[in-house]
Amino acid sequence: MLAHETSHALAHHGAERISRMELMQLGEAGILAAVGAAKPEAVQMVGAALGIGAQLGVELPFSRTQESEADHIGLILMAKAGYDPARAVDFWQRMTAYGKGKEPPAFLSDHPSDADRVAALQRELPEAKANFIAHQ
Repeated sequence: MLAHETSHALAHHGAERISRMELMQLGEAGILAAVGAAKPEAVQMVGAALGIGAQLGVELPFSRTQESEADHIGLILMAKAGYDPARAVDFWQRMTAYGKGKEPPAFLSDHPSDADRVAALQRELPEAKANFIAHQ
């Protein structure tokens, strides 16, 4: 977990999120100004639709991508620090069992599903294990 959170900082995910939010807000403001000039009574409805669309179509997918990236970087970091990267897979398998039936639908989540995380970590294990063995 520590390697994962460190990875967010190393990958500048916070700065990416701020930049993305600023661009979305600028786009929304432009669209709402145009709608307001043409049809003032529609501004509230269009604003709500833009907010939902930005959340589901931009923010959540980017957040899931950043989480997956942090998982990958964290796996490599923990291996380089001398921790067996296979333990990350074990951890997420336990989380999957614990959270069974409690996860929101994938498109509404800001994190990849536990099952997707396990599958990705398993695919990335050979690279991580090479870093682990190299630092033994």
